[in-house]
Formats: sequence, C-alpha cells, structure tokens
Amino acid sequence: MREITYAEALREALREEMLRDERVIVLGEDVGVFGGAYKVTEGLLKEFGPERVRDTPISEAAIAGVAIGAALMGLRPVAEIMYFDFIPICMDQLVTQAAKMRFMSAGQLKVPMVLRTQYSLGRVHGAQHSQFLGAWFLQVPGLITVMPSTPYDAKGLLKSAIRNDNPVLFVETGVLYRWKAPVPEEEYVIPLRRADVKRKGRDVTLVAIARLVREALSAAEELSAKGVEVEVIDPRTIYPMDFQTILDSVKRTGRLIVAEDSVKTGGIAAEIVARVIEEAFDYLDAPPVRLNCPDLPVPFSQKLEQEYMPDKEDVVKAVLGLLGGS
Repeated sequence: MREITYAEALREALREEMLRDERVIVLGEDVGVFGGAYKVTEGLLKEFGPERVRDTPISEAAIAGVAIGAALMGLRPVAEIMYFDFIPICMDQLVTQAAKMRFMSAGQLKVPMVLRTQYSLGRVHGAQHSQFLGAWFLQVPGLITVMPSTPYDAKGLLKSAIRNDNPVLFVETGVLYRWKAPVPEEEYVIPLRRADVKRKGRDVTLVAIARLVREALSAAEELSAKGVEVEVIDPRTIYPMDFQTILDSVKRTGRLIVAEDSVKTGGIAAEIVARVIEEAFDYLDAPPVRLNCPDLPVPFSQKLEQEYMPDKEDVVKAVLGLLGGS
C-alpha cells in the first residue's frame, strides 16, 4: 500500500469530497493563494476556483460565523482556524450557536460544517500557540469533536465529518503533518464516534489520544519484548466518545492508563477514568493512571517543552509501575 503524509491525507479527503459534492466549500486564513499555513489546502484554489476556496480576513469570529451561515443556507463548509489556541475567539458562534441550533429547532435546522484546526505542542511555538484545549469540548452537546492520530484516520474521519449534518470540530496534530503512513487509494470513510483498538493486549488498557497514540504504540512494542502486552485504544472521536470499547477492554485487562496532551486537572483523561470507575470499578486490579501535561503554560524552550510533554518513556514507566503496584 502507498504511504502519504498526514497533511496529504487531509488534502485528499478535502479534494475528494469537493469533487463528490459541489456544496463543499473551503474557507479560512491563507487557505487559497498560499495553500494553507501547513499546505493542507495546497492546489485546491487552482482546481476549484475562488468561489469554493475562499481566503478570509484574519478574524476567527468571522470565519466561524460565515461557516455557520453557509451551512444553514445549504452549503457544507470546511473552515480552517490556524491554531487551536485561536478557537476561544469564536467560542460563542461554535458553542452557543452552532452546537445548539439543531436541538433548539427540533431538527428543523442543520449545521453541516467542519471547523478544522491544529495544536502545535512539540513545535516550539510557545505558550500562546501550543495549547491542547480538547477537554473544553467535552462540555458541548451538539458539537462532535474528532482527533485523528494517523494519516489513514485523518482522511477517513475528515470525509465522514464533511458528510455529517452536525457541526464537527476537527482537531489535527501539528507534529504529525509530515508523518508518512499507509493510506488506501480506494474510497473509504471511518465512522465518527467509534474508537479503534490500535493494538491488542491482555495486561493493560492504554487509551491514547492524538499525538500520544504514536508514543503509546512505540511503548507497547518495547514492552512486548519484556513480555508485557498492552492494548492501545484510540478514541478518535472524543465527544461523543465510544466508552464501551474502553470499558470492554478494561474488563479484560483490569488496568487502565490514559495518555493525552491536556493539562492534568479536568483533562480528557479525567473523564475517561471517572467513567471507568463508575461503570467498571469491580474489574480494576489497580488504580487508574493519568499521563498528562503538567498544570502549566507550555514552555517556549525546546528542552523544557520536551520535558513538559508525555512521551514513550513516560508510558513505559507508567505501565511497569502499574503492573508492579497491582
């Protein structure tokens, strides 16, 4: 099977959906002439023209507002917000308006829009351009939040997001844009709201999100050589999350670790651990473990940023510690 980058997989998904459905449009800062800050939209303006690929002013509120209006009027916009850190500027449109319209209209209104963004943790972009704010969106019923961890998932999930009739926040991982991995040439989609067991195991359930999936798989490979078999689960959609896959795994392994890039207090890991304790407490052989970033702004120094981020070594240490302490 051919290998393409995470960014190329996203571009293929956009192009295929634009060819498939003329209602799909792309808009955002520098997505047209420049081809996108991360080159995900490169070439789309030339192929589809300025009516369907729109460069916007530097205004996240305007980008989100235009996308919502276009969706309500029958288009299927894919809007880009350059950094996850800039999402708070359009929170009213996204959280208070787009996520509520279908519910408040008893299904009469639909908002089939995708808001693409990325987080730059690990790219030395500083505290104001590196935040991972995923846990915020566990509190927004009506908004689907997706976080692909591989080129294969990025393409299949983006295609499904574009076809969905609800607003989707699609969070990409900046450090993965140039990572190459197998992606089929034939048409495929990946259902939203369905977790993926990336690796089977019997000893520990390791739920990893976004960037941490690759770290978790690398750690699992190393641990396998020591006779420890770790089951790695990627939720892919963090809201609404497929908790059943996680619960079924924990009931088999008896142990849980969650690894992700939220700060520890109130993170995605906290919600997963709480759900497992509520619904599978009797199956646990040891206390669950959370691997998160510390409750601090992201350091700008490269060495400090690397210390700030959970990595493969942290995962290996957590797994061995959990097994030793059970």
